[in-house]
Amino acid sequence: MRRCGSAALDLCYVACGRFDGFWELKLKPWDVAAGALIVEEACGSVSSFDGGPFDMFAGKALASNGLIHEQMIAVLRGVTD
Repeated sequence: MRRCGSAALDLCYVACGRFDGFWELKLKPWDVAAGALIVEEACGSVSSFDGGPFDMFAGKALASNGLIHEQMIAVLRGVTD
């Protein structure tokens, strides 16, 4: 597990393939809005922890390269803030 300190940078790393996945709690919309769009444009996946639609106002995000998204959801199932 690596943490760079910036959710936006971590999401860009998912989009470019440097990271396979990313999840975080206690996020603000400005932390994730642009990064989530970049992941989606790079054919990755962004969702809530339970696999539902991504909501930048929910305070949490799960992003992946798309290949491991279901496995990440299974690992994070039951995680609450």
